[in-house]
Amino acid sequence: MPDPAEFDNLRVVLVATRNPLNLGAAARAMSNFGFLRLRVVNPYDLAFREARSAVGASELLARAEEYKEVGAAVSDCSLVVGTTAVRSREVRHSLRPLKQGARLIHKEFRSSRVALLFGSEKVGLSNEALSHCHWLMHIPTREDHPSMNLGQAVAVCLYELTRDSRSLPEPAKLQLASADESERLTSVLLEALRTCGYLHPESATLTDTKVRRLVRRLRLSAQDAEVWVGMLRQILWKLRSGK
Repeated sequence: MPDPAEFDNLRVVLVATRNPLNLGAAARAMSNFGFLRLRVVNPYDLAFREARSAVGASELLARAEEYKEVGAAVSDCSLVVGTTAVRSREVRHSLRPLKQGARLIHKEFRSSRVALLFGSEKVGLSNEALSHCHWLMHIPTREDHPSMNLGQAVAVCLYELTRDSRSLPEPAKLQLASADESERLTSVLLEALRTCGYLHPESATLTDTKVRRLVRRLRLSAQDAEVWVGMLRQILWKLRSGK
C-alpha cells in the first residue's frame, strides 16, 4: 500500500449526493482504506451526517467539509479527476480506465493534493462539475449495466489506489531442486511404486519415464524435495517391515 501519510493529500468529493445512506457508505469505504478527507457539494439531505450506513466512520462523516460549488471544493487541489460511467454521454475529456487512472492519481498525491469527484446517483457529474476536471476515470463494467452504486464505486476506486504491488515485500525466492535432487526423489518414488506393486515389469521403462517427467513438472524447491524423499523412505520402511 502507499505510505499512509500520503493519503491525506486525497480529497474525495461527492457532488449532489441524493441518498444519505450512499453518502454514509462512501464514508465507510474511505475509512476502510484510510482516506479521511471527505468533501460534499450540495448534498440532497441535510441530515447526511447521521447516516446509519457510515458504520465505523461516523467521525469521518461528522468532519466532512461542505461546499456550495465544485470550484470551491477543489480550489486547493492541483489535480481534479472526475468519475463517470460514460454510457451514451459525449465525453470531452481524456478518459482513462480505473487501473491506469489510479496509477496516475497515486503518483500525483505523493506530493500534492488531488480531488476525486463522484456525481449524483441519478445523473452523475454535471457538465459544470466536469469543467473543473483535468481528466476522467471510469470503472470497466458490463455494457448492459454500466453504473454502480455510489458507495461501491468509491470503494472500488479507493481499493485500486491502495493496490500498489511495488510497496509489498518481495517474496523470498525459493531455491529449486537441482537435477541431482530431483533424480534422487524420482529414484525413491520409483522404488516405493515397485515395492507396493504399482509398477508392472513389462511397462517399467515407460512408467519410469513418465514418473521422471512428473517429478520435473512439479518444480519443487530443494527443501520440499528433501521432505518428500524423507516421507517416501518412511513409507518404504513400512512397506518392507510389514508393520
